[in-house]
Amino acid sequence: MVRVVYRWLVAPENFEEFQNSWRSTTNKIHKTVPGAQGSFLLKSCEDSSQVVTIAKWDCLQSWKDFWGDKNPKQMKGMTLLAERVSVEVFEEIDDQSR
Repeated sequence: MVRVVYRWLVAPENFEEFQNSWRSTTNKIHKTVPGAQGSFLLKSCEDSSQVVTIAKWDCLQSWKDFWGDKNPKQMKGMTLLAERVSVEVFEEIDDQSR
């Protein structure tokens, strides 16, 4: 299992639209892309323009197959509303969340 951490800068006036786009995008990817396990959205308590989305994938290769040219068409709506600052992939070692 891997987790992909996307860091975004979202103008406060675009946050609600970004959230709606993220929700739609995540649900579509989860339903249509092999290996996609969903995502969650976080917003900084100290700087509301800093947003993190964390996607869960069954394996690194599934995410690489989706990522392809580093700008998946499914994420276009989100990239029109925010600046994607970084993308990092982490191997999930253990999960004790409930």
